[in-house]
Amino acid sequence: QVQLVESGGGLVQPGGSLRLSCAASGSTFSRDAMAWYRQAPGDQRSLVAGITNGGNIYYASSVKDRFTISRDLAKKTLYLQMNSLKPEDTAVYYCKMVTWMTNNVYWGQGTQVTVSS
Repeated sequence: QVQLVESGGGLVQPGGSLRLSCAASGSTFSRDAMAWYRQAPGDQRSLVAGITNGGNIYYASSVKDRFTISRDLAKKTLYLQMNSLKPEDTAVYYCKMVTWMTNNVYWGQGTQVTVSS
């Protein structure tokens, strides 16, 4: 059974940085498509950044040049380095996996990021 566990959220001042982690288990990971989404109160869940199963990386325009997605295949962990954080980045951040070949979709439980002075 695939499990995704996020960590690294918290309270940070505007302009600050955080690094989110998503530890995966129960999958091959190396060929799975991975992504970060976020959901603010009253909003729909939206894409932040992702890595395709071919290794291509993409970002939402609102975070490009501030956020960096990466993965450690040996640790089966997905990361999101968030710099120059803004109050509008405040949301619950979720890790998503789409498994290679079977296209099953899995979500983590989410981690809260709050950007406030």
